[in-house]
Amino acid sequence: MSDHPSERQLQILRVIREWIVEHGEGPSIRQIGERVGLSSTSSVAYQLKQLERLRLISRDGRHWRTVRLG
Repeated sequence: MSDHPSERQLQILRVIREWIVEHGEGPSIRQIGERVGLSSTSSVAYQLKQLERLRLISRDGRHWRTVRLG
């Protein structure tokens, strides 16, 4: 595994940043998927877990709506 985010992960980071600015909270997995063109929620969750592993995002609790940028 790489220590650098993939292009898809960078797209997801942009979506999270924009969503937080627009709505004041993190997006759901489905909302992220819609914006980056992924229909599989498990694919989005995998990418989010990789971003968390890279410490580019974190979350309070279990839900992705509590996501914070690293």
